[in-house]
Amino acid sequence: MNVERLRILRELADRGTVAAVADALSMTPSAVSQQLKQLAKEAGVTLLEPDGRRLRLTDAGRALVVRTDDVFAALARATAEMDRYRASPRGRVRVALFPSGAALLLPGLLTRLANSDVDIDARDEDLPASSVPELLADYDVVLTHRDERAPSTAGPRIEVTTLMREPIDLVLPPGHALAQHESIDLRDLVDERWISVRGGFPVDDVLLSVAAATGVEPRVMQRVNDFRVTEVLVAAGHGVALMPRYAVVHPGLVRRELSGVRAGRIYELATRPDAGRLPAIAAVLDAFRAEATFRTGLWPSTS
Repeated sequence: MNVERLRILRELADRGTVAAVADALSMTPSAVSQQLKQLAKEAGVTLLEPDGRRLRLTDAGRALVVRTDDVFAALARATAEMDRYRASPRGRVRVALFPSGAALLLPGLLTRLANSDVDIDARDEDLPASSVPELLADYDVVLTHRDERAPSTAGPRIEVTTLMREPIDLVLPPGHALAQHESIDLRDLVDERWISVRGGFPVDDVLLSVAAATGVEPRVMQRVNDFRVTEVLVAAGHGVALMPRYAVVHPGLVRRELSGVRAGRIYELATRPDAGRLPAIAAVLDAFRAEATFRTGLWPSTS
């Protein structure tokens, strides 16, 4: 079976439509379809079947995608073995980061790799952890985050490294009645107006746990994913918010821990299986780990 046709099949599994695959690979949709038909002939089985106006993988197609991952992992290992004959890791590594994670870790990551032969192509992607499979179609490494009670994003085609935990705290405007407390009981928050993020992100997951603990649905007044906007809204008295601890930079806000609930988000690095064997990607993963250790060490408590 042709390796490039296998690549097209894997792209279809990742992206979902022939049109999306064609766009990603700079091909026409008809050319993509022809390559997939030829692959089915080579495999001797039906790989795709109609699903409304789209195509979906058959059981045989899904099985071949898993084996395709093995093929590309073997090619990556061969490349890695050749790279070991060089003096140092080298190459371009495409990295996706969620915005607040990028603000925390990307400057140090770039500094740590500045004198290496590894080139980082970093992009911010403000998407929930459920989007990791889609992102790995375009990136070598994806920095994602999830509520600490949510399952890992690891799967048969995704390898995950847990990087760090970041507490999620309550932020209050200056002069708020609760600001005098060391920590805030959830029951004291039932009448508050909230500034939150869009659904599917860790901060909103924690807010849902507040609702579950108090039996009262929070009054969410605004939903914005930019924490700088959240900070100025809270500082202006338009509500209270939950924010990741290391993302709070506004000097006028009061930050307090929640009592009665363990609130935090987990940073994860996602790659294709065996991608970490490539020296350039391994260097990026190591730099991420070192920077995460350094950043969390700056705070006296991560409870």
